[in-house]
Amino acid sequence: MTKASDDLVQPNILKLTPYVPGKPIEEVERELGIKDIIKMASNENPLGPSPLALKAMREALKNVALYPDGSCYTLKREMAKHWGVEPENLIFGNGSDELIHYIGVTFLGPGDEVIQADPTFVRYQSAGVLNNCTVHNVPCKKLTHDLRAIEDRIDDCTKLIFIANPNNPTGTIVLQKDVDRLMERVPPRCIVVFDEAYYEYVEHPEFPQTIPLVKEGRNVIVLRTFSKIYALAGLRIGYGIARPKIISYLEQVREPFNVNSVAQAGAIASLKDPNQVNRARKANSQGRQYLCAQFDRMGLPYAPSEANFVLVDVKRDCVPVFKELLQRGVITRTGDIFGLPTMLRVTIGTPSQNRRFIKALEEVLV
Repeated sequence: MTKASDDLVQPNILKLTPYVPGKPIEEVERELGIKDIIKMASNENPLGPSPLALKAMREALKNVALYPDGSCYTLKREMAKHWGVEPENLIFGNGSDELIHYIGVTFLGPGDEVIQADPTFVRYQSAGVLNNCTVHNVPCKKLTHDLRAIEDRIDDCTKLIFIANPNNPTGTIVLQKDVDRLMERVPPRCIVVFDEAYYEYVEHPEFPQTIPLVKEGRNVIVLRTFSKIYALAGLRIGYGIARPKIISYLEQVREPFNVNSVAQAGAIASLKDPNQVNRARKANSQGRQYLCAQFDRMGLPYAPSEANFVLVDVKRDCVPVFKELLQRGVITRTGDIFGLPTMLRVTIGTPSQNRRFIKALEEVLV
């Protein structure tokens, strides 16, 4: 019998930190034995999907015995029209997470380096570590990407730069002029990944337009998703926009049938309902204004968010606050996992959810 060994796994795998999602409602019900729980932890759209998407998904269920269209042919062409690009500029994934993984596998090799902000979305770190690459964490400045410091960190080994815009977990953005300056410094062997999962929520007039960079043939990949404003998080469907050559490389590592048929149907129908984006943007804007006004009243500092969540400083260890909120049936996200031990990240909910969160927070902070 072969003796068990602890050296079966590659050393870099041991350096990976598994992703820890926001607590599901069902888990809190099991752990605490309570009902009437609201989840404001994972930046989901509380209004739900478009009625057109729900109808299309019900129809698609009739054919789930068949494999989906592996090329996302129809969705790709609808999305190309939506953004004014060519189908060859697009790739779809089982969420943007899968595309981040593909980007790492495709473009990183021995000696390559990755640059990211700190704090930012944790999956960028995983893409580097998984491929045995050095990841440079550049501290945020006032909870915002410090692009000048990122520029100064670029060297001959830099292969990928990840820019989450708006950033997760802070909700802050970098502006067009900052991106223009960064792109002037990026060497030919480097790819800049603009992760714009919250793109549709942004209201700032100087938010960067990155698709023109793709059309110019630059080494950029723009990531967007149907999980947030389109409220299809449970179906896992994200997409990338890049010049055709970059897309062709990513297609070589893409898993077959990685986007299911129900997700494709829901995404196509979502694009045909302009009210889906408009109503979610309006509700989010009103909710953000309400939460920020309440934080001002309570004397709690917060990051200037352009996303569908707000990072707020509760001025004490956030973990006990998080646990007390759980007891009141309100799920949020602790900032300690991002190196922000006194901060909570709260998703903007419906008006009643927002009011309930503020009431619970006031009770906890007394």
